[in-house]
Amino acid sequence: MTVLRLLVVDDHPVVRDGIVGMVSSDPAIEVVGEASDGAEAVRLARVLAPDVVLMDLRMPGMGGVAAIRELQRLGVPARVLVLTTFDADADVLPAIEAGATGYLLKDAPSAELIRAIRAAAAGEVVLAPSVASRLVGRVRASETSLLSPRELEVLALVADGATNRVAGERLHLSEATIKTHLLSIYAKLGVSDRAAAVAEGFRRGLLDA
Repeated sequence: MTVLRLLVVDDHPVVRDGIVGMVSSDPAIEVVGEASDGAEAVRLARVLAPDVVLMDLRMPGMGGVAAIRELQRLGVPARVLVLTTFDADADVLPAIEAGATGYLLKDAPSAELIRAIRAAAAGEVVLAPSVASRLVGRVRASETSLLSPRELEVLALVADGATNRVAGERLHLSEATIKTHLLSIYAKLGVSDRAAAVAEGFRRGLLDA
């Protein structure tokens, strides 16, 4: 049986003890070390060569995100699974961008935590449901911001079958201005005609089905 090597990083000893107790029920996971801050986590990860680093985010000194960046910079192959109480965008996105393989919250049950550690070791992305929904929402928001509010109005009218003249009348714009908006929409969506723009608009979630 291959035993997965785990490094636990959290500035609260009681939390670390709790995590060790939770994962100890799985004989395929061995806690090879514990760290109380990011700097210690980096040092131990280089020495102990864990498969997975279970990383808290907010710690005195070097925090979790800085530690993840440093592990990436040093080429440490361990997967990093964030385990924290915070799921705000300001916490989630920097951690993911820094190179974290997964992001769990501390209220996760032990079975879920163990599954996540195994999945992270296998290179799978593991996200708490609330974190996943935040990321999806952010992607949708960025897609929507691809087009200006006026361009979204034009695209919606085109999707309803409006001609350039009708769209112009409804928006109190000239046909030439509608055409200009359409050309901009085509360029931004990477399409060349009205039908393709509408199809791409639905695909990207810019239009309501």
